[in-house]
Amino acid sequence: MKIKFWGVRGSIPCPGSKTVRYGGNTPCVELRFKDTDRLIIIDAGSGIRELGNFIMGHDLPKGPIKTELFLTHTHWDHIMGFPFFVPAYIPGTDLMIYGPETHEADTLEEIVGGQLAYRYFPVRDVELSASIWYENLKEEQRDLGDGIILNTKYLNHPILCLGYRFEYKGKVFCTAYDTEPFTNLFSTDPDDPSYDEAMAQEGAMVAKEQNNMVESFFAGADLVIYDTQYTQAEYLDGKVGWGHTSIEHAVAAANRAGVKKMVTFHYDPMRTDDQLDALAADFCEPGKYGSTEVIFAREGLELDV
Repeated sequence: MKIKFWGVRGSIPCPGSKTVRYGGNTPCVELRFKDTDRLIIIDAGSGIRELGNFIMGHDLPKGPIKTELFLTHTHWDHIMGFPFFVPAYIPGTDLMIYGPETHEADTLEEIVGGQLAYRYFPVRDVELSASIWYENLKEEQRDLGDGIILNTKYLNHPILCLGYRFEYKGKVFCTAYDTEPFTNLFSTDPDDPSYDEAMAQEGAMVAKEQNNMVESFFAGADLVIYDTQYTQAEYLDGKVGWGHTSIEHAVAAANRAGVKKMVTFHYDPMRTDDQLDALAADFCEPGKYGSTEVIFAREGLELDV
């Protein structure tokens, strides 16, 4: 498997002089299977625009484009690039879009395709020339064909969000974003009028159980892309409940799970290149935080699994 990063930022695109080295586009990851050149795309943030342009030059000359798009969830920073994905406008393109099954009134197709409406965009989704299908995913295992096995896991985010685990020829590649550690939702302060000892104990047990399940999901992976939007100090300073992880927690979790390589991802839009360089100098020092190799994602980075 070969992974390439086309967008690594969270929340909103942030182009500018302070984000040149790591990039300012929101999430989009290209996954190719070398033996078959099969293409899977993970998320359609603003980075998918440049990926689409690459596909037009690299894949279209070989024949009609056929690809699959796996959305981790439907927050805007993860779908906003879809209207600018040029292959969707090309006759003969086959595009299957997968995403978490929700219980909201709108379907996956209405949420993603709904961006292409005159109130937002000059082209409607019904005018796209590609053949596009939508399919909902839950926590499940799927055989994607060509020897590719997919497992999914619900993560901790304000909307249903899936982690993906791709297994191929003995290698494992996982995504763990957008997510944050599960915490006890019940008061643990005996002086709090709402304190209930039994509920506090049960809440702590459930949070621990869920965090263990997430770590089991990516246990032993060759490569994990992990949400690291904040530092631990930033996370504790008013960011709890926003659905993102601190880099300290991600690195510790990856080590506990026996992950070989962990890639930091979904950087805060306020995080400058210089700040990321400083964090990388610390966390990428071999052996300092455990045996897991830590890599900081940047646009254009390619990794083999």
